[in-house]
Amino acid sequence: MDSNQNLEEIYDRHSDALYAFLISFSRDEDLTFDSIQEIFRKIARRPQLLDGVLNERAFLIRLAHRQAIDLIRRQQTAHRNRNRYAEQNTDPFAGTPDPDESAFRQALADGLQSLPPEQRAVVHLKLWEQFTFEEIAQSLEISPNTAASRYRYGRDKLRALLRPLYNEIL
Repeated sequence: MDSNQNLEEIYDRHSDALYAFLISFSRDEDLTFDSIQEIFRKIARRPQLLDGVLNERAFLIRLAHRQAIDLIRRQQTAHRNRNRYAEQNTDPFAGTPDPDESAFRQALADGLQSLPPEQRAVVHLKLWEQFTFEEIAQSLEISPNTAASRYRYGRDKLRALLRPLYNEIL
């Protein structure tokens, strides 16, 4: 029997148990499926991991437990980073004697505070830290596409909030 067929059989026998175990850690179906995929990717790359294993399920649960611990650590780090960036002072503007500019700057700071923390963190990193989406993704442990989407949604919300003031000032 070839190793791919053997891996498929192992998956069929144990994926439900792994899912039930991992979902209790992540509480997120996508993360759970990603974790299961990573476990089987690891075995596909190194099939010798299963050599001498007496209890496949126990072995896979041990791999899943390690995966869950890594997942929890990544989530905690992402949460800390997201909160740190979101809670940074979003009023990076120095005072100005121009009352219109001052009003606009205050409206921008207020608008940033009104964004959800996930979007606020990305907008802050993109505009004030000049991070690329790849750098934002690495910092917040999200995909570059998610970073770009959060930036676009946050920018659109800021644009809608600030357009009336901008039009009034001009």
